[in-house]
Amino acid sequence: MKENLQKKTFQKIPINGTKFTIAVSSAKGGVGKSTFATNLALALKNIGCKVGLLDADIYGPSLPKLFSINGKPESDGQKLQPIIKYDIQCMSIGFLTDKETPMIWRGPMVTSAIKTFTRKVSWKDLDFIIVDMPPGTGDTQLTFAQEISLDGVIIISTPQEIALEDVKRGIKMFDKLKVKIIGLVDNMCHFIADDGKKYPIFGEGGVKKTAAEYNKEFLGEIPIDPQVGKLGDKGTPIVQSNPESETSKIYLAFAKKIKDLYF
Repeated sequence: MKENLQKKTFQKIPINGTKFTIAVSSAKGGVGKSTFATNLALALKNIGCKVGLLDADIYGPSLPKLFSINGKPESDGQKLQPIIKYDIQCMSIGFLTDKETPMIWRGPMVTSAIKTFTRKVSWKDLDFIIVDMPPGTGDTQLTFAQEISLDGVIIISTPQEIALEDVKRGIKMFDKLKVKIIGLVDNMCHFIADDGKKYPIFGEGGVKKTAAEYNKEFLGEIPIDPQVGKLGDKGTPIVQSNPESETSKIYLAFAKKIKDLYF
């Protein structure tokens, strides 16, 4: 029997120590969710917010690499202490396991890990906690939407149809679960060559069209910037290492929109 997600009632619990919980999602892998989440967190920090970053991808955590964190969180036996990097409080399953260890877990174990990260981590005095969601529309998304006070979700996509097919499923899921969709972002929308011309490698206009189709706000575009990948691989995201770059300015503009929306 199918579970009726709209009729079933869940008690939503806020994440202690935080004011607002914002998810970064897409339902599609490989569209830049983790890169967006880390740089958005840094941008919010740069405009004066106290920020946490929760890597909720149990099977493929990215935060240890993107922030070059190799240590393990301390614990008092009751709660885990977030690891602080770039003045951001961070938590990831990747901090607790060896980086090459696969997480061969069934759904209930994933749900248990998410509850640990949201209820048994000593997040302290945060304005925002940014949650980097895994791909898909599975256990992690349902846990956040049904049992945790999720204040909004930003949906990331690239412009091509194969990505947008999954994004549309994600939009319908969050709408069904009554989670506020803040808006859609067109990531890797085009590449600007040395001659100044724009080349829409993955197509053009698909994310904006999808936002209009589902009556959601279109938040803007992020062009392909080779430095984003290089700096992310080094553990020094572009907003941290080069805040004056054009790409960093785009993230700062997103951060200001989010701050103005909630404060």
